[in-house]
Amino acid sequence: MGKQLFRSSPPPEKQPAHQSLAESAVQECTSSINTVISKWTSSSDEFLFSTNSRREAEEFVEAVKHLQSTMHRLVSVNASSDKLVYAHNLMQSAMKLLESEFRRVLNANRDYLDPESVSVRSSYRSSRFSTSTTTSVSDSEDEISYEENQDDHRFSGQDSDAMDDLKTIADCMISTGYAKECVTVYKTVRKSIVEETLNNLAVERLTLHQVQKMDWETLESKIRSWLRAAKLAVRSLFFGERLLADHVFSSSVNIVESSFTDITQEGALTLFAFPENAAKIKKLSPEKMFRFLDMYETLASLYVEIETIFYFDSAAAVRSQVISSLTRLGDAARTMMTAFETAIQKETSRTPVTGGGVHPLTRYVMNYLSFLVDYSESIAVIFENWQPTLPSSSYGGEDAYPEEIYSSPVSVRIAWVILLTLCKIDGKAQPYKDVALSYLFLANNLQYVVVKVRTSNVKLLLGEDWVVRHEGKVKQYADKFEKLAWGKVLTSLPEYPAEEITPEEAKEFLVRFDDEFEASYRKQISWVIPDPKLRDWIKVSLSHKLMLVCTELYEINRFGSGGDGFNVRYTSEDIGNYLSDLYFGSRGSGSGSVSTKGSGAGSSSTGKSREGRSH
Repeated sequence: MGKQLFRSSPPPEKQPAHQSLAESAVQECTSSINTVISKWTSSSDEFLFSTNSRREAEEFVEAVKHLQSTMHRLVSVNASSDKLVYAHNLMQSAMKLLESEFRRVLNANRDYLDPESVSVRSSYRSSRFSTSTTTSVSDSEDEISYEENQDDHRFSGQDSDAMDDLKTIADCMISTGYAKECVTVYKTVRKSIVEETLNNLAVERLTLHQVQKMDWETLESKIRSWLRAAKLAVRSLFFGERLLADHVFSSSVNIVESSFTDITQEGALTLFAFPENAAKIKKLSPEKMFRFLDMYETLASLYVEIETIFYFDSAAAVRSQVISSLTRLGDAARTMMTAFETAIQKETSRTPVTGGGVHPLTRYVMNYLSFLVDYSESIAVIFENWQPTLPSSSYGGEDAYPEEIYSSPVSVRIAWVILLTLCKIDGKAQPYKDVALSYLFLANNLQYVVVKVRTSNVKLLLGEDWVVRHEGKVKQYADKFEKLAWGKVLTSLPEYPAEEITPEEAKEFLVRFDDEFEASYRKQISWVIPDPKLRDWIKVSLSHKLMLVCTELYEINRFGSGGDGFNVRYTSEDIGNYLSDLYFGSRGSGSGSVSTKGSGAGSSSTGKSREGRSH
């Protein structure tokens, strides 16, 4: 505008009075402006836009604007006036001074105008999009640490003065036709700050080839850095740059768009392209799932803010890159989930777990699923409409997979993976030579699954009915185990109450019981029930069935013979002690033997065993 002032048509008819008045106005403006220019261009230690001279700076800007308007009036009456030539040259000098001040304010206030300081300051000002981009209280400790390390001067008000100074200069330069010079300086300085900040956040320009060549440890480290950088970049860096551009160039939406996009787009594309490249690595094994879900969840949680910050048409490439990365991360997650399910199906180990304990496959699957469901919102989107093919198995009968009870595709998927695992565990019970131990193995593994579901977010997906049904299945296994493992012991005793039993008959029952109990104890001393609730349930059930009858037989044998009855090996107290010593596996007595002496010896032996376990 100011630069095209002198391409006008031939001057109109001379109007001496108006011409004289317009030239006088120009002369008055040039005089005051020239004084200020001379003063501040000759000073090397002081600056026009500083605390002590801010009023003078504001008056200078107003004088420049007034000069522009008086030049317009003079052009309309005398486009060839010598005053115009002088005024134009002076205007250029004024613009050079303002451009110099604009650059100086930007550089001198890099700390006060760092994007995070600007974004923090925005929380105290009204912004048309600030409500959707405030920092989440759940940000990582790294992010909190980063914020705490920022200087307290962000709250001093100096950043506010600097932003207002920049806006004042920008408004003046734009209105007088020097927008290009102003914007060029702004882009140069601010882009260097964005690049420096991203570099400090360890954001690198990595090609797909470079990412694919990395070993997993290196790539995982890069992912951790990206997770921290993404939140800070969106909520502080890009958000702050957007606020600053909006404020400084509020007089022109087009300039806001062009400057913000040119400053941030390259860095944003570098940042948001990394997840897509990472998700294209060739070896997407199941254990890598959670790092990719971390990236997906982070990017998805930031998407609304990214859309708001980069809403300009010229920033469409940034929004497109974010969507592309989310899509690729989702594809990677589905690939790894398929690999996880395939690994379960192909697990072929046949070596029985010692003592009928929890199989490593059960632990691996349930721990994996427990972590997986912590990403509930993300996997709900990723696994939507991605249905599995049900395995052919008789596990649980027709009701093993009542698909209609589950609330979402994710619930169906999780239930199916657990069913697949239980089918494999069912097959791994076959190698046990002792049928009772195979049922203990099934009870232990299903109990582990049920406890994991009940104590994790998996329960939110499968529901209470699922837990209750499978707890019932655990009880069925436990009952079957009890009958098989302790059946001979239980049948060696008469029904309770033992009515009309003679002392001789009581002696025969006790002798048979002693033999069967000792044999069962010897066999089961190395067996294990890891879950304390299941272990206690089985022991209480056995104690109740054994001790009442044994106590009654003991009394009949003792008092029915006038106090000189058969010397039993196991009193009721001994039975309780030996049962309490069972199902700790290697933590039991370890000897595999029981006392063949009286109750005192038996109690002593058991007491040592428990003492040895107490550590």
